[in-house]
Amino acid sequence: MNAPARPQSLFRSLNPATGELFGSYTVHDDAAVESALARSFSAWQTVRGMSVEQRAQLLRALADRLEAHVEDYARLMSLEMGKPINEARGEIKKCASTCRTTADLGPAWLEPLTVKSPARASRVRYEGLGPILGIMPWNFPFWQVIRFFAPAFLAGNTAVIKHAENVPGCAEALEEVFREAGMPDGTLVNLRVDHGTVARIIADDRIRSVTVTGSVRAGRIVASLAGSVGKKAVLELGGSDPFIVFADADFDKAVKTAIAARLNNSGQSCVCAKRFLVEQSIAPRFTEAFVEGMRKMRYGDPLDENNNLGPLAREDLRSGLQAQLDRSVAGGAKVALKGGTVEGRGYFFAPTILTDLPDGNVAAVEELFGPVAPILPFADEADALRIANGTEFGLAAAVWTSDDERALLMEAAIEAGAVFINDMVRSDAHISFGGIKASGYGRELGQIGIHEFTNAKTVWIG
Repeated sequence: MNAPARPQSLFRSLNPATGELFGSYTVHDDAAVESALARSFSAWQTVRGMSVEQRAQLLRALADRLEAHVEDYARLMSLEMGKPINEARGEIKKCASTCRTTADLGPAWLEPLTVKSPARASRVRYEGLGPILGIMPWNFPFWQVIRFFAPAFLAGNTAVIKHAENVPGCAEALEEVFREAGMPDGTLVNLRVDHGTVARIIADDRIRSVTVTGSVRAGRIVASLAGSVGKKAVLELGGSDPFIVFADADFDKAVKTAIAARLNNSGQSCVCAKRFLVEQSIAPRFTEAFVEGMRKMRYGDPLDENNNLGPLAREDLRSGLQAQLDRSVAGGAKVALKGGTVEGRGYFFAPTILTDLPDGNVAAVEELFGPVAPILPFADEADALRIANGTEFGLAAAVWTSDDERALLMEAAIEAGAVFINDMVRSDAHISFGGIKASGYGRELGQIGIHEFTNAKTVWIG
């Protein structure tokens, strides 16, 4: 079912489980954009004057309000972008937890850095830059915003959000929960604007930096626009994360985690495991267990707690994934578990597993944003590294082995922003998150991430 075209004056969100209209929202005009920028800049004057502990208290209040709305916001996500309801609840709880962790640990991360020098005293202070433009994706409509905002706010910044057009309800709910938490008016402002307006917002002097999570193409356009006016950008642009299983790994745990890692958010996550690299001696056994486990996964109504997968978020995303699958098979890949587009209402896509992929096959090098899993056997560490590093992406990787020396070798040689050993890749408030190569640059979260949107001001006392 194709999504109906929308007039320029409206954002229309469709329920991806049915294809029916969920809500329509008026696009903000020039006057609304000017008001939003003015409010955000004014809020920054207030926020920068607060102590770090005052900002921390507001983050704790935000966590309280998010938890108070868990059921409401989870249902909203399920209806607007198809997230399975249990995962939707988990997303809101993770947002709240991140606000609290940032409030607890962030003040120490923002302490001035004392530096030895010829001066009588010298130090580096970390101060907020001002309003940040956040260009956000639809797949984690609450988490993506909180992930960059919580550290940025504690450091003394405000934010203007241009959210994805298919989740305007979630964007409005975010702005409302900030008000409920007692944040100064304009601390987070939601704007529904087109791409041409985004370019003008980036150029506005009141916007001090930009962060974007999205496609490689979109991120590079935004980075170019920001660079043309001398503004910093942080980019998270997706990945084709390898999940590498050696013969000495805990087999049952690796298989169970592989299924969860591929199907998180119905396969629509930047850090979903996308390629499964398995040592040749266990590849047949792994394939058999992986197929058996994936076949048991239920897809359907995301509000049904018994379902593991919901629909893909939009029809164009589903048709694009099906096209990638078709090209992979045409290019020589074999189908070990037949899935793909599900006929009928909604944008459902059944889990699919591919094997026997030739070098350079579409599924071996491109990002597959949905429940399609290629299995790629390897001979040894060098072969695993060749395959793992053989894409343009470099977001994250998982390595499964009981050999600590091998784990260290792989960790050092994999080209990625994160390597998880014997665990599933995830983002966490305690440690930095981000990628390299086509996956972007800059970091969010943790001590490194909290400094991204600060002025590291040198103070020299003679």
